[in-house]
Amino acid sequence: MDIGNWFAQYWWILVIVFIFFSGLFTISQGYVGVITRLGRYTRMARPGLNFKIPIIESVARKVSIQNRSVELEFQAVTADQANVYFKSMLLYSVQNAEEETIKKVAFKFFADKDLMQALIRTIEGNIRSFVATKKQAEILGLRKEIVEYVKTEIDHQLETWGYHLQDLQINDITFDKLILDSMSRVVASNNLKAAAENEGQALLITKTKAAEAEGNAIKISAEAEKEAARLRGQGVALFRQEVAKGMTEAAEQMKQANLDTNVILFSMWTEAIKNFAEYGKGNVIFLDGSPDGMELTMKQIQALMVKQAGTKS
Repeated sequence: MDIGNWFAQYWWILVIVFIFFSGLFTISQGYVGVITRLGRYTRMARPGLNFKIPIIESVARKVSIQNRSVELEFQAVTADQANVYFKSMLLYSVQNAEEETIKKVAFKFFADKDLMQALIRTIEGNIRSFVATKKQAEILGLRKEIVEYVKTEIDHQLETWGYHLQDLQINDITFDKLILDSMSRVVASNNLKAAAENEGQALLITKTKAAEAEGNAIKISAEAEKEAARLRGQGVALFRQEVAKGMTEAAEQMKQANLDTNVILFSMWTEAIKNFAEYGKGNVIFLDGSPDGMELTMKQIQALMVKQAGTKS
């Protein structure tokens, strides 16, 4: 039997083989196939080798269940009419690999680009609505609040599409150059104000401590002066006692020797003049050194001694 006759007789076998192999297809790992029969959803196809009925069934779509990311750049306006520029990264994925979820993902949007457009515009709109209620000075400190607000607002919407928002990272927040310059000046002036306040507090503390130290020094000096005065008084009293004791003994001895006791007074007067000259340190003391002046001084001393003796008796 020649080949031509064989093909003419068994052509239907070749058709069956062709149809069979045309029904085989593969789904890559991380994807789920959506099978339709005459345009209507029939079942899912898992990763690996699968079979579909040729001509009647077809692979309508391959849905990725992996995480996907997209970068966003957009502008918003604050409550005080300042332009804010955002750069962010969006991480999202299919909610799960269940059949109902896959059906939502496969048939909610005509193509992936339509999903991306709706997702991006929804997130941008939520961020703009949040920023519109805040002032430009507050925005930089509200990254976390912005992300939480967007997740709260958009998660329910994404669930109806079969997706889940994994993460939203706001990488950069910038303003117009004029606003940035004014913010820098405000920060600089606040720093100068804080530095001046700190210097004032330091100066106040320094002066307070110096005043306390000066007061303590005055107090210690006064206590020392008081103690020194007391000791000087005691020394003077002892000195006077010793002088009086010596003069009494000298007077008794001179009486026993029948000598004039006025010699003692003359000796005290001359010793005083000697001490004035030796230890005066520049102080000027006027003394009458004439015989009349000496006699007058002796009479005054004698009168003082007689007065003191009468007081004691």
